[in-house]
Amino acid sequence: MAPETSMDDVMASFSNPEKVARYAEGPPRFVPGFADLHRMTGILLAEHAPPDSRVLVLGAGGGLELKALAGKQPGWTFTGVDPAAEMLKLAETTLGPLASRVEFVEGYIEDAPEGPFDAAVCLLTLHFLDTGDRRRTVRGVHRRLKPGAPFVAAHSSFPQGAGRRSVWLRRYADFAVASGADPDQVASMHAAVDKHLNLLSPDEDEAVLRDGGFSDVEMVYSAFTWRGWIARA
Repeated sequence: MAPETSMDDVMASFSNPEKVARYAEGPPRFVPGFADLHRMTGILLAEHAPPDSRVLVLGAGGGLELKALAGKQPGWTFTGVDPAAEMLKLAETTLGPLASRVEFVEGYIEDAPEGPFDAAVCLLTLHFLDTGDRRRTVRGVHRRLKPGAPFVAAHSSFPQGAGRRSVWLRRYADFAVASGADPDQVASMHAAVDKHLNLLSPDEDEAVLRDGGFSDVEMVYSAFTWRGWIARA
């Protein structure tokens, strides 16, 4: 039987150099269409963001979305915010020469520059926050954007009603194992997510975006336990 993993263990892994070094292996095994999500994010932002955009990327540790966006948009510059110093180091390494167009900020939304930014991204991050912190973070992103600027957010979001949460979490785990993740690790993650994460339903997540000041909220990504939206400031 796999040892129980707490969310403190999960968050601490983002500061563990050995685990950080293997970070890039994880998301494609847990998130269906992971690379496509990055491509779609770039397309959605470019619909509204100018060629010389300043883009705020929240939860930028690892640098995978930064690399995807910077590689497609040579005129964009970025501010990448993440609370884990080791993950920011990994992002700089992942980006290589593209890192010259990124300002790295260790911290949370309160530590980000005031902007105003032309666009913002927050992928696979908001599900780690409780409802109050999630609302505060979304408001903080909105306050740093120019009027009408696009915001793409994607994270774990699925029906939370009686009997439904367990069904969807089992699918989350089954996909990861089928994608090559270690079954013991998946079992530990499954238990930790079920016990500790305050996940919301898609309708509740959309309400958080609207309450945070965003309009034109539209779901653009849905894959098992993951949802993504574009909204306008």
